[in-house]
Amino acid sequence: MPEEELHAIRIHLDRVLAERGMTLTELAAAVGITVVNLSVLKNGRAKAIRFSTLSRICQVLRCQPGDLITYDPSDSG
Repeated sequence: MPEEELHAIRIHLDRVLAERGMTLTELAAAVGITVVNLSVLKNGRAKAIRFSTLSRICQVLRCQPGDLITYDPSDSG
């Protein structure tokens, strides 16, 4: 099994969902993706995200991409 790649990108989907009073299941249904794929993103295991998916998430959550994603160089290992 390959080693997990370290990166400095942090996903804050949990925080934004809590602020909006929305569950991961509700967001997945509204965005049109599976809960599993959204969970992979939420847990920081995604290797990529389509701009169309990010746009839809931002539309549904009424937020900006920077509310969901930050860069922290101290976390890059």
